[in-house]
Amino acid sequence: MQRVRVGMVGLAAVILLIGLVSALFSAANRQQPVTAATSAAEVANMTSANTASPAEADNEPLAQLGVAPSTAEASPAPENAPK
Repeated sequence: MQRVRVGMVGLAAVILLIGLVSALFSAANRQQPVTAATSAAEVANMTSANTASPAEADNEPLAQLGVAPSTAEASPAPENAPK
């Protein structure tokens, strides 16, 4: 009798979960669709945001994040090290 009860509770939980997901997807389908860019000026404004040339860039993203040391600013080793 215990196995039947556990099976029925599991089946009810799965049916409840399927109903909840179905309700969420139907609510998402009722929302208004996203509109695309309609004019060439809008598309040009979206693509003109990146104006930095690659030569000006540091090209060391790990050094900018502070994860790795920068190779451009290598500090010279001290010549008079204490012994």
